[in-house]
Amino acid sequence: MSTALPRPELPSVPVAVRTAGGEDVGAVHRLSRPFVREGALRNRTLAELARRATDFLVVEAGHGDPAGCVGLRTRTDARGRVAVVLYNFCVAPGHQGRGIGSALLGAALGEAGARGAARVFTATTGSGLLFLRYGFAFGGEEDAPPAWRASLDPARGSRVLVRPLG
Repeated sequence: MSTALPRPELPSVPVAVRTAGGEDVGAVHRLSRPFVREGALRNRTLAELARRATDFLVVEAGHGDPAGCVGLRTRTDARGRVAVVLYNFCVAPGHQGRGIGSALLGAALGEAGARGAARVFTATTGSGLLFLRYGFAFGGEEDAPPAWRASLDPARGSRVLVRPLG
């Protein structure tokens, strides 16, 4: 029998979140690869990421490459209201536990509000603890944007989370 050791608390680092550009596509792709291999993220090609580069918010590490990213897509939910879907949310393993995910999620929620979204949706194959700390709850599939909901692969075991805004 083995027990998991608690992860040591790492010092928070000041982070600046910014909108990605075409120059970030390769770095976002590299950042996402380990999570794609684990099955936590859907595989997206460089071409797909290039088409959607400005969907992403990124946090840079000291060396200039993003240490974390999240994509935002504005959709219409099942009730015809504006909704934002978060996707490809990841923080580089060496940077986890330092506030980068929180900074990204806070910025994403602010952007969703600025877009007039009534709700924010995401899907995760993990525990979803960060999302839960920010007011998301599991469920809401019936209200999720239909095209996005239909794109979820049940074989991956993704669970939908939703957070109302405003």
